[in-house]
Amino acid sequence: MSDDLLTTTEGAVGRLRLNRPKALHALNLAMCEGMLTALEAWRTDAGIAAVMLDHAPAPDGDPRLSRGFCAGGDIRMLSESGAGDGAAARAFFHTEYRLNHRLFTYAKPTVAFMDGVTMGGGVGIALPCRWRVATENTRFAMPETGIGLFPDVGGGWFLARLPGRIGQFLALTGHRLDGAEAYALGLATHYLPAAALDEAKAAILADPQGIASTLDRLGIVPPEPKLLAQRAAIDRLFASDTLEDVFAALAADDGDFAQAQLAILRTKSPQAMKVSLRLLYDGGLMQSFADEMRQEYAVASRVVQRHDFLEGVRAVIVDKDNAPRWQPATPDGVTDHVIDQIFAPLPEAEAWTPA
Repeated sequence: MSDDLLTTTEGAVGRLRLNRPKALHALNLAMCEGMLTALEAWRTDAGIAAVMLDHAPAPDGDPRLSRGFCAGGDIRMLSESGAGDGAAARAFFHTEYRLNHRLFTYAKPTVAFMDGVTMGGGVGIALPCRWRVATENTRFAMPETGIGLFPDVGGGWFLARLPGRIGQFLALTGHRLDGAEAYALGLATHYLPAAALDEAKAAILADPQGIASTLDRLGIVPPEPKLLAQRAAIDRLFASDTLEDVFAALAADDGDFAQAQLAILRTKSPQAMKVSLRLLYDGGLMQSFADEMRQEYAVASRVVQRHDFLEGVRAVIVDKDNAPRWQPATPDGVTDHVIDQIFAPLPEAEAWTPA
């Protein structure tokens, strides 16, 4: 088992602890495989009543290394693979999406502690859990359009089911929610002060049948969710599933909020934004989470080898000049034909399947 994932059983609780502090616990293939293996073993183990997901504390006690529940996935590996034959990237996505689906369909209670950065792949393992705990440290986002990717790991399913057009707003802008906002939107089921997490975890280990009552007892009233003050503006400005319409609505509104969002969208990949809008439209119509993951895998398999993802990773993660050169550079340059190609189903032999 990789040291990047600590898999233990404590009493009747199976524990999955992410342990890559210098990478903010971002997921790699071995971590996904390890979680899948453990979940399968615990699925039929009568001695395991519940599963807990969190991150391990930094071994040297440096609080800076404990800032993340999970900051995403192994983006550098995906980019390097995408620049070649894409095989390693596809293998990662296939396994990661199986993990997302396994958690979504898991029969035993699951609880995720989203204390710290919860982005991308971290969202993918937290949202399928029955209970999801946010704190004052939570920073929840799907920022993929900034690197030419899209909100995968079930993002098309979860974001499409948020109130109004909040999901579309989050998918396009990559806006970071705090813990209070995540709770207000139902992305978190409970809001606890970070100082109470050790007590919560100890209580769950002592009584895994009483997770809900433990979290209810220790939960507090969160601060005011600031983003919801913009709910009407978001619903109006992001009303369309056509990206050009969103840009036009933002440009026509001279308010500070609209102009700030317009400036943000101008930094994102037009291709990735169109993919994201299509993903959420389709995701809202999906009949099962497995159907969602099957489509996301087909899309990811193609996007990871396209110019915008490779360029986005170069600009944001490798060279860090934050000046990506998107191709096409504007929304009207991304044709419906290109989006249809990206969303085309894979041949049956290559398609994603559940574990």
